Amino acid sequence: MDLGRAWALSPRVAVRPEPFGALLYDFGTRKLSFLKNLTLVRIVDDLAAADSADDAIARCGVAESDSAIYRRALESLARSGMIVTRDTPSA
Repeated sequence: MDLGRAWALSPRVAVRPEPFGALLYDFGTRKLSFLKNLTLVRIVDDLAAADSADDAIARCGVAESDSAIYRRALESLARSGMIVTRDTPSA
């Protein structure tokens, strides 16, 4: 995953806020992902407005020493198709 690129939630994915964080549901693949961290939820929400994934992490106030955790989480969401680069065509 190129964290320097602009990312966003896939247009096929819906977010449902939950007390523990959020549920992501992909209507195309029918996959469900649980975001069990409120900071990660804020980062995913901020992706569409940020210049890059790294920018979204920084904008949400994550310390550099903690950023690797969120980078790995975003990489996992990218592999599952929950987030896509902004220049990726919709399916």
